[in-house]
Amino acid sequence: MRRMRVPLLVLLTVYAIATVGITLIPGKDNDGNLWYMDFFHAFYFVSYMGSTIGFGEIPYEFSKLQRMWVTFSMYMTVIAWIYAIGALLALLKDEALQKTIVERRFARIVRNIHEPFYLICGYGDTGQALVNALEEKLMRSVVIESEQKRINVLTIKNYPVYVPKLCADVSKPVHLVKGGLENVHCAGVVAITNDNLANLHVAITAKLLRPKLTVICRVDSHEVSANMDSFGTNYMINPFDIFARKLHTALHTPELLLLHECLTNSLNIKSCESISPPQQGLWVLCGYGRFGKAVYEQFKNVTSIQLVVIEAMPDRTGYPIKGEFITGRGTEAHTLQQAHIEQAVGIVAGTDDDVNNLSIVMTAKALNPNLFTVIRQNKTHNQIIFAAAKADIVMQPSKIIASHIRVLLTTPLLVDFMRIIKHSGKLAWIRELLKHIKKNILNDTRPNIWETVITPEQTPTICKKLAIGELITLDCLLRNPRNRDDMLECLPLLLIRGEQKILLPENNQYLAENDKILWCGKYGINKWMEWTLHDQFILEYLHTKKQ
Repeated sequence: MRRMRVPLLVLLTVYAIATVGITLIPGKDNDGNLWYMDFFHAFYFVSYMGSTIGFGEIPYEFSKLQRMWVTFSMYMTVIAWIYAIGALLALLKDEALQKTIVERRFARIVRNIHEPFYLICGYGDTGQALVNALEEKLMRSVVIESEQKRINVLTIKNYPVYVPKLCADVSKPVHLVKGGLENVHCAGVVAITNDNLANLHVAITAKLLRPKLTVICRVDSHEVSANMDSFGTNYMINPFDIFARKLHTALHTPELLLLHECLTNSLNIKSCESISPPQQGLWVLCGYGRFGKAVYEQFKNVTSIQLVVIEAMPDRTGYPIKGEFITGRGTEAHTLQQAHIEQAVGIVAGTDDDVNNLSIVMTAKALNPNLFTVIRQNKTHNQIIFAAAKADIVMQPSKIIASHIRVLLTTPLLVDFMRIIKHSGKLAWIRELLKHIKKNILNDTRPNIWETVITPEQTPTICKKLAIGELITLDCLLRNPRNRDDMLECLPLLLIRGEQKILLPENNQYLAENDKILWCGKYGINKWMEWTLHDQFILEYLHTKKQ
């Protein structure tokens, strides 16, 4: 309004001059007598004259002097209108005003969300993968991203649930508040920008304003991670550490990694094949940055593996404590030969440059075709050429982060399940479980993982039965509500009751209120199970065996 003050004053002044002027200039009526236009009719005439509508001269024909004044007034009002309209259009095109309007509309939409949602800070490759995963589960999300081009990508997405979005700096608390941080329905905050400090700001703001809120942050610096931890950040996701642990697991328990990949990556389970890296011999590690150091920490204590590190800028990255070290990029054949590539069993190309990583792998395989290759992919849009390189393992940070966070948000019980299996050490049992899931449950289709919590909100029919003392078993949930003689194609992986954790509970396992159950099955099976959980007649049909 301050910007429009001068144009409005110009319009007001011009109309006042034109109106007063026409009242002061005499004219003649039909009888030839002098007359003066009153103020009301003068204002009426100037109003339609100034807008160039032109209804004619009222109430009598004007005199020459009046017509001269009207001609002057017409040009004067037209110029004033052109100036005012130009100022208004300039104001409407002003970025600050447009941004304010967008922010207010965004804040209003978020305030009107009355169901659980997650505030996603950052919509890069990781953010897109995460929002896609949440949308598949029909879970709401709100996105704040600093780059408009990424917001444009989100705008054209045809998600089943509308995603409010805002182009803003996530490190400013006011934007997080507008994004729903203080909304009681906000279930958690996920900071996955590529800026550690911005993610740290998000973590600090969220924990200070909502101490009990779940906060998940991406971080690739141990110093920043320690700072986040001091503020009580629930999960700090370091893609390099996660991948290094995955590679270590592939070396020692490939069956466990295979099960994890099949249950978490939403792939056709038939395509999940066991990865068996060489467990002994010489490995060449190219790049000793954040990724290289994470891999080095996992490999350095493995006595059966000998490491050779190649780094182009050791003054910046530092030197490894043990193992052979060579200065270079690894893209040159002579550098790889210095690292004894002909005798090596595996190579890790882990620099922050995709072209260099591809060059390292291709040069190394030309010198030693039998190498087990691990390559780091930094940019998602390079997926085609990385697929053509046919490396044994491709490490893509954004994909790793998105997969890990998706599990934390949608099926947190899967984390407990994998942890219990890992500590059990039953490799043969893991192989049998995976075989059973592949052949008897999924029939080589893509797995669907979901959770059921026995509460009056999620399972009203079961809770009503339990309240009157009836005993309900898992068998009721496993039967097809269309035909109780058929079993649904799903498997209970884990049942948690208080501190008790039961792996692969039997069908005759009794249920209790607040039980948490982790399921694995075909897509769509959970929808059939919803019938049993919400329709008392279906549960009665399955439980009592009566028609």
